[in-house]
Amino acid sequence: MIARYTRPEMGSIWSDDNKFRTWLQVEIAVCEAQAELGRIPYDALQVIREKANFNVDRILEIEAGVHHDVIAFLTNVAEYVGPESRYIHLGLTSSDLLDTALAVQLEQASEIILQDLHNLISALREGALNYKNTVCIGRSHGIHAEPTTFGLKMALWYDEMKRNLARFERARRAVARGMVSGAVGTYAFVDPQVQEIVCSKLGLGSTPISTQVIQRDIHADYMTVLALIGATMEKIAIEIRHLQRTEVQEVEEPFAHGQKGSSAMPHKRNPVASENLTGIARLLRANAIAALENVALWHERDISHSSVERVIMPDSTILVDYGLARITRLLRNLVVHADTMRKNLWLTKGLIFSQAVLLALTEHGMSRETAYEIVQNDAMHCWRSDEDFRTILSRDAAVANILTAQQIDACFDEQRALRHVDYIFTKVGLQ
Repeated sequence: MIARYTRPEMGSIWSDDNKFRTWLQVEIAVCEAQAELGRIPYDALQVIREKANFNVDRILEIEAGVHHDVIAFLTNVAEYVGPESRYIHLGLTSSDLLDTALAVQLEQASEIILQDLHNLISALREGALNYKNTVCIGRSHGIHAEPTTFGLKMALWYDEMKRNLARFERARRAVARGMVSGAVGTYAFVDPQVQEIVCSKLGLGSTPISTQVIQRDIHADYMTVLALIGATMEKIAIEIRHLQRTEVQEVEEPFAHGQKGSSAMPHKRNPVASENLTGIARLLRANAIAALENVALWHERDISHSSVERVIMPDSTILVDYGLARITRLLRNLVVHADTMRKNLWLTKGLIFSQAVLLALTEHGMSRETAYEIVQNDAMHCWRSDEDFRTILSRDAAVANILTAQQIDACFDEQRALRHVDYIFTKVGLQ
């Protein structure tokens, strides 16, 4: 299902063709560095630049016999280059190529994800400003609590996604680093300057110390940030799923002409996008755990991480790209039922203003303990009856002896929830 919606740009990054093209880019950059340092002849470099190429099918054919993807790749490239191919991969180990190329691919994927994040943040900003003063009920434990605004909900998501953006920018920079240090990271057969030159050519940072691999805490950090982005998407999706419930009906996912919600029940309009996003978040978390498991490798290197990364790196970047694009479309087209929000605000007959009454009583001299007991008793009566909370309070002598009718009425002002909305919006950068 995800494949149907995967944008070609992201999917192509993890194709065999782009993978081997990136490998070739790294190997040529190494040859250029070696030539600059005088280890290989410039004439040989020129031949390598002109002739180096590959054929995916041929690489796979060779790999079927040698059972080593890098050797299969180098063998195929040598078929194109000829004798000068002896200068390719000089002093390197497989992971020099694989880890450096992976950094390039992750940088390519990160560029797309970065734009996705900006698009989502823009949609959240727009929604927060549009619904800044749209009053709705705030809930704690799923129970009506006090008034808030739908714009504040979106402002919260906006602020959280900005943190995800900052995390991602940091993790992106951290994972964009290369390594050309040889079999166990000692530069025994390659000048350390080769790594510096290669990384500069490829636009990567240079790993200060490595074993035979770049240490996997860096990749685990990146994958954990992707999981955090997924967690925020799920957070938004869960809210939409609840608010679309028939008993609530405060928002709805867009429902296209001709769309079907159920094979059995024609009336269904289900929050399918939000449910998909919830599932995607689960996969991203699972992949982050796998990345964390990759951190501890045997001695200077093993390849237990390799098979894992061949799955989780493409999958997670594709999933995040898909998820961010889908939730952005969802939020830009979200159907918001402001009238239902107002109706639901008064569903409990004014009980949501119990704190205002409690504070008014204490401000007029009653102890907090006494005031709490009185207000709670009246609230429980309201829960059990069809009477309005304000009416019950007005009839309670303990309340009426302290507060005037006007003071009681003032406790039920829903605009109280809006008093500091401008302040909050300014604090999160929404003006």
